[in-house]
Amino acid sequence: MELLVGAKASLTKKITDADVRKFSEVSLDTNPLHLDEEFAKTTIFGRRIAHGMISAGLISAVLANKLPGQGSIYLSQELKFTAPVFLNDTITAEVEIVEEGTKKEKGIYRLKTTVTNQEGKVVTTGFAVAMNKG
Repeated sequence: MELLVGAKASLTKKITDADVRKFSEVSLDTNPLHLDEEFAKTTIFGRRIAHGMISAGLISAVLANKLPGQGSIYLSQELKFTAPVFLNDTITAEVEIVEEGTKKEKGIYRLKTTVTNQEGKVVTTGFAVAMNKG
């Protein structure tokens, strides 16, 4: 894939209970909103939700594997979590190159990052900066 302004790539994943529990174990984020159904019923969501950073992790996977691709270095990310991701939601992370670096910064890209659920609702949005000198 050519690394030009307007290039897009995406990945899709169903978020399972096992995903949430593994993420909790690795991140040490044991908020009962993510892990305890009875507690989650008492919240504004009414049920368990996935950690927001799971959707951000899917963005990372797109950057590393598709655009800019293998060998990329993820330099920064601005995120806004706009809606919850519930267990068994299928989310799609899409990145789009919106700006190429100057001649001095060749190989640096600014990318729009968007994660949507199976209904097309945006759950996470923001911008990333990644480097690919390949």
